[in-house]
Amino acid sequence: MAEWIIEVGIGETRAVLVEGADIVEALVELEGVVPAGSVVRARLASIGMGGRNAVARDESGQEFLLPVGAPGVSEGAALAIEVTRSAFPGSEPWKRPLARVTAMAPAILPSLAKRLGARLAAIGGGDELAQAGWLDLIEETRSGTVNFGGGALRISPTPAMTLIDVDGSLPPEELALRGVKAAAQAIRRMAISGSIGIDLPTVRSKAARAAQDAAIDAVLPRPFERTGVNGFGFVQIVRPRRGPSLVELAQDRAGFEARALMRVAGRAVGAIGLVAHPAVIAAIRPEWIERLSRAVGGSVSLRGDAALGMAGGHVEPPA
Repeated sequence: MAEWIIEVGIGETRAVLVEGADIVEALVELEGVVPAGSVVRARLASIGMGGRNAVARDESGQEFLLPVGAPGVSEGAALAIEVTRSAFPGSEPWKRPLARVTAMAPAILPSLAKRLGARLAAIGGGDELAQAGWLDLIEETRSGTVNFGGGALRISPTPAMTLIDVDGSLPPEELALRGVKAAAQAIRRMAISGSIGIDLPTVRSKAARAAQDAAIDAVLPRPFERTGVNGFGFVQIVRPRRGPSLVELAQDRAGFEARALMRVAGRAVGAIGLVAHPAVIAAIRPEWIERLSRAVGGSVSLRGDAALGMAGGHVEPPA
């Protein structure tokens, strides 16, 4: 029986759907990011151009892009907006959260745990998420590589779509069928949404391509839309896009690794030192250190080491 398990961490909340002993779906919600579905008070900062791409700013100063504009609202006027896509890490303008004007009353969604009906991970007695495969999932997310029997996926997020390339040494029909199933599983496990393209080995048989289509339908939960696998081995899938995937979160590498280090450090006891690449150290917020110190019951020191890779952060005894 599948069960949602949630872990409220420092900097992020992690939720995994565990079926058997494996993670089949995972979600990460960053602290301070307004989740899609929330309604917030804002003021119209710009009416945009041609009735599109208006910009609203909430009380904290966060900007929201309104793709369909704000008809009838004057620049500077107060309004309520419903968040349709949460913010992405990074400074590029396209990563701003998306919203639309609404008449609904302001309301922030309940916590991720309440929305999912999830059980909090047990404290002590082992690491439930790690036992289900969390560390392997994070490594796949970092590298963008997912191995499966006889082949591998290469996952590449772009501003337009997420591309998944299937490669391996198996005969084309077998590789395509195994690869498309592995790709669908990875899409679900890594919360990949929006427009997705999967490049499979070319298979001439229509029956074989129909089997690949059926493999996608058997793995991915609705709602989604897709094309059929074409004669060149390409299929496009579109899933509702309400926030960044785990792969897209990993593109903000320093922040991603800082939060991963917080998770490891939170399992220590007593005074500790955190050692990581300087960019990772710089991404650790002061309030995180205060919370970590309370969690471990001791002081926390930071040390940057440029010789370490971005994923090389670790915990050591305090200096």
